[in-house]
Amino acid sequence: MSQREPILVTAEPAAPSPSGSDWTRRLKPYRKADRHRAVFELLITLVPYAFVWILMAVAVSNGWPLLYALLLPLGAGLLVRLFMIQHDCGHGSFLPGRQANDWTGRLLGVLTQTPYDYWRRSHAVHHASVGNLDARGIGDIDTLSVREYLDRGRWGRLQYRIYRHPLVMFGIGPAYLFLIQHRFPRGLTRHGATPWVSAMATNLGIVAVAAVGMTILGPATFLAVQLPIAVLAATVGVWLFYVQHQFEETYWASATDWSAPDAALQGSSHLDLPPVLRWFSANIGLHHVHHLSSGIPYYRLPDVLRDHPELSDVNRLTIGHSVRCLRLVLWDESERRLISFRDLKARRPAGRDGTGMDALPIAGGAALSARSKTAA
Repeated sequence: MSQREPILVTAEPAAPSPSGSDWTRRLKPYRKADRHRAVFELLITLVPYAFVWILMAVAVSNGWPLLYALLLPLGAGLLVRLFMIQHDCGHGSFLPGRQANDWTGRLLGVLTQTPYDYWRRSHAVHHASVGNLDARGIGDIDTLSVREYLDRGRWGRLQYRIYRHPLVMFGIGPAYLFLIQHRFPRGLTRHGATPWVSAMATNLGIVAVAAVGMTILGPATFLAVQLPIAVLAATVGVWLFYVQHQFEETYWASATDWSAPDAALQGSSHLDLPPVLRWFSANIGLHHVHHLSSGIPYYRLPDVLRDHPELSDVNRLTIGHSVRCLRLVLWDESERRLISFRDLKARRPAGRDGTGMDALPIAGGAALSARSKTAA
C-alpha cells in the first residue's frame, strides 16, 4: 500500500479589523430619519412625562410620600429621554429636515432646561475634538495627563482632585451645569450672540412655564415636583456622559496623531444597559456607534448592532464596570490609559512632599493615541 503524501493546510490570514473610517462608511445607510417613528417616540415620552408630573403634584398636595417616591425616578428617567431626543435634534438626526429638528429641540430645551442652540454648538465641538489632547475644554470632562498633573503645584493638584471627586462631579456638578452654566453661557464667543440669545430665550420659556405652574399649583408644590426631577435627571445625564469617554483604555492623542474616526471607535464606550434603561436613555449607551456616525437616529442604533454584532464587544462596559471607572482620573502617556490617583502614588514611595508624586518615571512629550481594546 502506497503511503499518502501529507496534506499541508495553510491557515487563511485573519482579516484586519475595520478601522474607524471603514465603520463610518459602513454605517451611512442607517443615517435616515423617519418622521412617523420620530413623532411616535416623542409622544410616548412627552405624554407619560406629563402624566407622571401631574401625579407627583397630586401626591405632594395630598401628602402621599410613597407614591411621590415611586414616581420621582420615573419622572427623571422620562426627562433624561426627552433630553436624548433633544440631543438627536442637535445632530439633525431625529426628524427629517433641519427646521423640524431645531424647533423641536428648542421647545424641548425649556423642559430640559438646556438652551438648544448654545448646547448644540458646544456639543458639535465635543464631537469634532473628542480624544484630542490639544483641543480640550469645550463640551467634555476636564481630564489632565499625568505630566500635566505633576507639573501643577499643591493648590492646582488639590483643585483637580476636588473637581474629579464623585461628590462634586455628580452632586454639585449637575446642579451647577443646569442652574448656572446653562443660564449664563460662557465660551463660543466666535459664534456671536447666538449662545446668549439661545440661553435667554430658554430662560424666558422656563420662567413662563414656572409662572403658570406656580399660579395653578402654588410655588411650594411646583418646586417640590420640578426641582427633584430636574436634579436627579441632571445627575443621571452627567453620569451617562462621563462613562461614555472615561474608561481605562480610551483614546487620547496629540493633534498631530489624532484621528476623528479612530477617536470615535476607540475612545467611546458601549455601555451595555438592561433593556428598560436602554429605553429611558434612548440607546445613548451605544456611544461608539453614535460617534462613528452621529447622523443615525437613536431609534436606529439597535439595528446597527443587529446587523454588525462585532461592534457589541467594542469598549463594552456594564453598570458595574462604569462605577469602577469613576476612579480613573489621569491620562497616562506612557501606558496610554486612564489611571487613578492611587495608581499614580503606588508607582513610588512618598516623595519629598509626602504625596508619592515626586520624580515619577513619566514619559515625556505628547501623548500617543490609545490602542483599541475592549473592556470585558
